[in-house]
Amino acid sequence: MMKFCMIMFCAIFVSVSSDSDNMQDTCPTAPGEQRIFFINGYPCKNPTEINAQDFKSTKLTVAGDTDNYLQSSVTLLTASEFPGLNTLGLSVSRTDLEKDGSVPFHSHPRSSEMLYVVKGVVFAGFLDTNEKMFQTVLRKGDVFVFPRGLLHFCLSSGFEQATALSFYNSQNPGVVNIGGLFGIDQERIKNMTRSLDSGSVVTDGEEL
Repeated sequence: MMKFCMIMFCAIFVSVSSDSDNMQDTCPTAPGEQRIFFINGYPCKNPTEINAQDFKSTKLTVAGDTDNYLQSSVTLLTASEFPGLNTLGLSVSRTDLEKDGSVPFHSHPRSSEMLYVVKGVVFAGFLDTNEKMFQTVLRKGDVFVFPRGLLHFCLSSGFEQATALSFYNSQNPGVVNIGGLFGIDQERIKNMTRSLDSGSVVTDGEEL
């Protein structure tokens, strides 16, 4: 009975955990390595060539290009762009939103997301499997969590640009956009998302 319980516990643990645990301290992605076979990750850099720069990135210091119909930009750093993330089960992104910018409904099938507002006012929310909407107003310093695999969105709700950082518990969270999934025009998706912020939505006792 004890053995059976241990097997069940291990099976449940594996099924709910994020990326597989690393088997060594570090494994920065090997640049330009030819992949002659496919593995769940990237080939490691030669340990003798690893240095501190493998674990540093400046790619999120510059705002993304928001000159598009969504008036937003998401810059995602995974293990392919940030070598030091390889095997650590982590990735990070920067979201820049113009005054009317939005990131329409999408999901990350392999990761939860923690959103941290750096600047501006952000209206964010997610839809659970019972079709219940959780939405709130976020200001500088606020943090909000989008559970793994659930549809979520964010949009600027202030009178200035907004910037947020997101952290994921996967080195490759993946993105599924509902527009691509159902063949819906992205402009329509944007309008659907923006309709959630009608100018009089009350969330957490606050009126936008």
